[in-house]
Amino acid sequence: MRILLVNKFLYPKGGSETYVIKLGKFLKEQGHEVQYFGLENENNTLFNDWNLYVKNIDLQKKNLKAIFSSLRIIHCHEAQRKIYKLLNNYKPNLIITNNIEYHLTPSIIISINKYKQKINKNAKLFYVAHDYQLICPSHGLFDSNMISCEKCLNGNYWNCYKTKCLKQSKLKSLIGTMDSLYWHKRKIYKCIDKIICPSNFLKRKLDTQSEFKDKTIVIHNFVDKKEIKEYTKEDYIIYFGKLSEDKGVRTILETAKTLKDIKFKFAGYGPLEDDICKIKNAEFIGFKNETELEEIISKARLSICASEIYENCPFSVIESQMYGTPVIGSNIGGIPELISIGQTGEIFEPKNIKDLKNKILMLWNDKEKLRQYSENCLKKECETLETYTKKLLEIYEKN
Repeated sequence: MRILLVNKFLYPKGGSETYVIKLGKFLKEQGHEVQYFGLENENNTLFNDWNLYVKNIDLQKKNLKAIFSSLRIIHCHEAQRKIYKLLNNYKPNLIITNNIEYHLTPSIIISINKYKQKINKNAKLFYVAHDYQLICPSHGLFDSNMISCEKCLNGNYWNCYKTKCLKQSKLKSLIGTMDSLYWHKRKIYKCIDKIICPSNFLKRKLDTQSEFKDKTIVIHNFVDKKEIKEYTKEDYIIYFGKLSEDKGVRTILETAKTLKDIKFKFAGYGPLEDDICKIKNAEFIGFKNETELEEIISKARLSICASEIYENCPFSVIESQMYGTPVIGSNIGGIPELISIGQTGEIFEPKNIKDLKNKILMLWNDKEKLRQYSENCLKKECETLETYTKKLLEIYEKN
């Protein structure tokens, strides 16, 4: 089968790029043809045979007014034109779009729909929803203060502009608002055949809008299948990821202050690095590579995912359990659906220091229960690249 993977960045950069790279490689190994479409960049590691890419623009420059006046980051005619040429040349059976906003823009869906109608009526378009962009101009279902927000779910996207949701900037928030209004008004997303959601939580939110309700399907994020090494557990609790307020790191730190006999380790980077160093039983260990992190997670008694915003399908929860470390996660977004309560972890109310403390002590003071939780984690099945791809292709075959 011929498959086209679309993502604005075609080199290792973030979550969606990792997804595209690994999925594309595996599909090729399974005998499928794979081509890629995205932005021009000297760092690109993914390509197409016709050298068709979209000129990049720097959204960080101060000339955003000029960019906005050209509507380049809302509707990109270059992307629309070039992807249609690529579709004509390649004639894929399945097109999978990922992170396309503000660079490629949903304008490419116009060309994909035209291709489906005129050239290949059996072709399918899958949209992988890595965030909440389809229903939220800020993409994260949070406001300018990083507080969970659902004001735009009814389609009134002007709330984004009013509250400066995008980086507390009126201009950026206006662009985000106009982008959402423009494409929803054009009903462009009706051209999508299926929307792949990495969590039931995201599916429920998308299903609040009628144009998405019959298109959403849940497949949790995949992790690399590997042989798990055996490590002796050590007496510490691990948090790994971005060290920021919205991720609940402040809540963990305040909890750590009340549990002076328990050691907490923090891996990653972010604005709260200095705050960690001020607490005697907290250790900031910095950014760690994959191999180092595997050992640190595996040796921990517990892992904490304390996010205070709508996480979708956090890898920190999946990876912790995969390495045999139970998780205490906040009861928000897609986190609870990844934890088998009473078996592989517990949940607590976001920002609730007392609740988090009680859940930690309940497990920390019962070593036998903690050991059983750890064994349950190792037995728990998670989505692998193989099972994920199988489900994805089954959806294609059924539709």
